[in-house]
Amino acid sequence: MTLAGQTTEVPLRINGRSYRWPQRPAVVICFDGCDPDYIDAARAAGAVPVLDRMVQEGFSAIALAAMPTFTNPNNISIVTGVPPAVHGVSGNFYLDRETGQTEMMTDGASMRAPTILAGFARVGVRVAAITAKDKLRKALGRDLQGISFSAEAADACIEAEHGIADVTGLVGRPAPNPYSADLSLFVLDAGVRLLEQGRAELLYLSLSDYVQHMHAPGTPEANAFMSAVDARLARLTALGAVVGIVADHGMSDMAGPDGVPNVLFLGDHLDAAFGTDAVRVICPITDPYVRHHGALGGFVRLYVQDHGLDPGEILAFVRALPQVDQALPQEEACARFALPPDREGDVVVIASAGVAIGARSGDHDLSQLAGTRLRSHGGLAERSVPFIVSEQISAAYAQAAQAGLNNYDIFDAVLNWVEGS
Repeated sequence: MTLAGQTTEVPLRINGRSYRWPQRPAVVICFDGCDPDYIDAARAAGAVPVLDRMVQEGFSAIALAAMPTFTNPNNISIVTGVPPAVHGVSGNFYLDRETGQTEMMTDGASMRAPTILAGFARVGVRVAAITAKDKLRKALGRDLQGISFSAEAADACIEAEHGIADVTGLVGRPAPNPYSADLSLFVLDAGVRLLEQGRAELLYLSLSDYVQHMHAPGTPEANAFMSAVDARLARLTALGAVVGIVADHGMSDMAGPDGVPNVLFLGDHLDAAFGTDAVRVICPITDPYVRHHGALGGFVRLYVQDHGLDPGEILAFVRALPQVDQALPQEEACARFALPPDREGDVVVIASAGVAIGARSGDHDLSQLAGTRLRSHGGLAERSVPFIVSEQISAAYAQAAQAGLNNYDIFDAVLNWVEGS
């Protein structure tokens, strides 16, 4: 659809990129935690005919997620089209160097770049940002003159704050349990309803990784969820939308054959080697949903509290631990992974594949993981993610994509690469 009364020939410039105006509905889905293996297994099982058609007839590739491979930095990267070095969000959880206090990201205050969503809404495009968890809602909806709400808090939406009221009435069921597959399906169903009613034409739908934390690719539970998502993709495409799908991160099994979590409690090792509290470990995966992962992931930050210590000695000690894939000084980590230096630790530690890193053992409550394997993310092993567009892209862009893609290229693909989008 062409936007009535607007000039669509001049692209919108946002964070150094130009984006064409949507000529028809455009939907970007952040398929949280969707490692490419989930798609491969579901396709092999015949569980996702629509997604299979998108892969076969549209465009499909593997892209890189932003580091660290956590929810908040990657969702913000996707909606801004730039890496954390530009938008400033490099974790779910921060240590404020000035105050010495830890902060959890629950709004957009730490963002340093405007979103693509807010940019298009400002010039008259009907925009909606729907997220599974409320922890992201304010960030994704930052300065957005449109619809912005979470499935988790769908029963509390008001027009003044969310741009919409009675979301549960819109979808036809109550707000879902945050620890359920329905949290993601509710997001998709809400997006479908908004498209059906003509209330949005550019949508960002951010799902939950509850299923991926709980179930491995190819399991009956995972394939059933993939099939349910596929049914929603069928409706979105039937409504004429161009659909782009990426993930914020993949997912890895981080438990041994006996089911015991494979965890390096780095804080305990550092205390023993350098003295209690000489080095502080910050786990930026930390968020309100610890039942998913116990605040354990593949990436942590170290802050040297005892300034008499030689950071080089700490690096050498950490690098010698067999569960560590990389330990990098701040400057090198920021240069390699496009991270904001002022929000980075003195040392960045990335776990080996299949290993989670924590602070001290006493800082993590793993009791809620009882009966389930630890499946988590954050490191390099979870960086490869699917990048799928429902329709064919221009030959020039397809050739350019061969040089490599980031997950935050998806709005560029949906708005600029598809002819007539």
